[in-house]
Amino acid sequence: MSESREGQTTSASLHRALGVRDIVLINIAAVLGVRWLSTAAQMGPSSLVLWVLAVLIFFIPSALTVTELSSRQPGEGGIYLWSKTAFGEFHGFISGWAYWVNNVFYFPSLLLFLAGAFLFIGGQRWLQLGDSIWYNTVFSLVLIWLVIGVNIIGVERGKWIASVGAFAAIAVFIVLAITGTWAWSMHGSATDFTAASLIPDTSNFTTLTFFATMTFAFSGMELAPAMAGEIREPRRTIPRAIVISGIGIAFIYIVGTSLVMVAVPEGQVNVITGIPQAFAAIGERISLPWLGALGGLLLVISSTGGLGAWVTGVARIPYVIGIDRYLPSALGKTHPRYGTPHVSLLTQAVVVSLIILSMAAGATIQEAYILLLDLSIILYLIPFLYMFAALPILRRRADGDNDGVTRVPLGDAGPWVFGGLGFAATMLSIVLAFIPPAGTSNPGLFVLKIAASTFLFLAIGLGFYWRNRQPRLA
Repeated sequence: MSESREGQTTSASLHRALGVRDIVLINIAAVLGVRWLSTAAQMGPSSLVLWVLAVLIFFIPSALTVTELSSRQPGEGGIYLWSKTAFGEFHGFISGWAYWVNNVFYFPSLLLFLAGAFLFIGGQRWLQLGDSIWYNTVFSLVLIWLVIGVNIIGVERGKWIASVGAFAAIAVFIVLAITGTWAWSMHGSATDFTAASLIPDTSNFTTLTFFATMTFAFSGMELAPAMAGEIREPRRTIPRAIVISGIGIAFIYIVGTSLVMVAVPEGQVNVITGIPQAFAAIGERISLPWLGALGGLLLVISSTGGLGAWVTGVARIPYVIGIDRYLPSALGKTHPRYGTPHVSLLTQAVVVSLIILSMAAGATIQEAYILLLDLSIILYLIPFLYMFAALPILRRRADGDNDGVTRVPLGDAGPWVFGGLGFAATMLSIVLAFIPPAGTSNPGLFVLKIAASTFLFLAIGLGFYWRNRQPRLA
């Protein structure tokens, strides 16, 4: 079956309900993680230079790559489809499997983050629940099943979770900008911004590992093309949405981090509660004591929107692989009434729930959060290696047939320049993600756990692939 025929097959029973505005909001919800503002602010003023560096060597190449590949191959499946077309079904499967599995681990880490952030809405009375495994487990299970349920009854409804989350993320920036400028005009900045403080310390491992986190923070533009079968005129819609959302996301990350440092002194920013902390600090300066609770509320809403965007998009990967029958074919079914990949969505919810329940019987909340996040970063970046490598290959195969295709700049050299730059940045980030965080009691064991877990879940996927491939070869 040809790629064009395949693209029609995968999207024949899906509803095209998404336009430019919807994709812009999904991109913002998926990529713009408000929590990364406080993570970056921990690094001090040098984080601003690192943000710019991440924009130049990863964000721009990835946005341009997604733009061209999505216009060349606009079928449902996104990064899985591009990898399969460029390198064959085996590598396409590895790319799609790693992309899906990483999010299976990313969702629990995001849910744990949301459970902790939610407590700041109620102030000190609620914060004592932060270390309760029962509270964190129940909160996470209820939220993931609620988001999955909304997505099953239709992308037209599910998209509103991402849309509301995107507006909340923008609201965080607007409120920070207004109140932070107000506090700065009255009391000055809590952090000193000097030429020397802007220079990153590249000899410090913490600085290097932080770059991997920044790369992760700028990823997500490839998510919407995975839903191409549900996007109106995807060849025109996706590139326009990438340009609009990309400019806004980069601006908010850089300026928003500056605003957090204006409110909270360098070295005192909490990685999880940095946004409510910044809002509370500003509120004390300008006599608005409720500002901290507002920051917590907006953080929860924006992060829930990000969860909704990823749940919506990632479920399309096993759906398409299920149609190709390398995973159980039931995953390729759509709901007879709502036209959504309900089996894929339900499978996603069950697996995430099992991981959450297993954490309840294991490590502490903080240990589980760090392990899940590092594992998801490594698995997530593997498909990006395929994506960047696919760009020059698919451009060469086109043989001048570029009708309706939005191409990366610099002519024939463009795919090699931007694809090579993105590939190198991704490989560097994968290596850096293996470096244990500061304060790890047993660094060797930490690396072993991450490496073993990565290979284990790739091996599980390959087991599915070879088992379901055999009937085809017979």
